[in-house]
Amino acid sequence: MARSSKLLAVLLGLSLSAVTPGLQAQAAQQVVFVSGAFRRSIPVADLEHLAQTGEARGLLGDVMRFSNQDPASVSKLLNQQLSLPLVLTSRLLSTRIGEALLQRLATIFSPLRAPQMGVQAIRGALITGLANGNGNLSATGFLQAYPAQELAVNIPALLGVMSKANSISDLVRFFSESPLDGLRGDSAAPPEAAPTPEAPVTTP
Repeated sequence: MARSSKLLAVLLGLSLSAVTPGLQAQAAQQVVFVSGAFRRSIPVADLEHLAQTGEARGLLGDVMRFSNQDPASVSKLLNQQLSLPLVLTSRLLSTRIGEALLQRLATIFSPLRAPQMGVQAIRGALITGLANGNGNLSATGFLQAYPAQELAVNIPALLGVMSKANSISDLVRFFSESPLDGLRGDSAAPPEAAPTPEAPVTTP
C-alpha cells in the first residue's frame, strides 16, 4: 500500500510538470537571486555541499561572510525536514487553500525562464520531493525535485515575507503549518460527540 501511494505521488508530481509547457522533469541546477536588473546565481551543488559538510564555498561562501551568517546554522536549515503525508498533501494542493499557499510561494520562487509556471513548478516539486523522501522534504530535496534548471528567487518579495517573521520557525508557520495542520492528524483531538438531548420530564 505504501509503495503504491509513493508511486502514485511520484507519477502525479512528474505529470504536473511534464504536461505543462515550459517545464520539464529535471532538478534545479542554479538558484538565481533577482532584484530588478540584478541577478546572482549560486549552484545548487554548492548548497548541497554546504548541507552535507557545513562548509560554504565559492560565491555562497562570500555571501555567508558578507552577511555574517554561520555556515553551520544555514547547513542545519537546509537539512531541516518537513514531514507530510503524500496523498493528503497532493489533495490539499488542489484545493483553494492549497492554491492560495502555492500562489504565495510563487511570488517568491519561480522558474527563471517561465515565471508564469511558478505554481505548477512548486506543486510538482513538493509532491515529487515528498515522494522521494518517503513523506519528508528538505530544502535540498525540494531543489532536487524542482522541474526547472534555474530557480529564481525574488529578493524584494522574500524580504517582504521575512520582515513579517521573527524567526525561521515563523517563516515555516507562515508558509506551511496553518494550511497544512489539518493533514498532520497526530496531534488533533477527535471531535467531541454532540450531547444527546435529554427527554423532557413530565409531571404525572
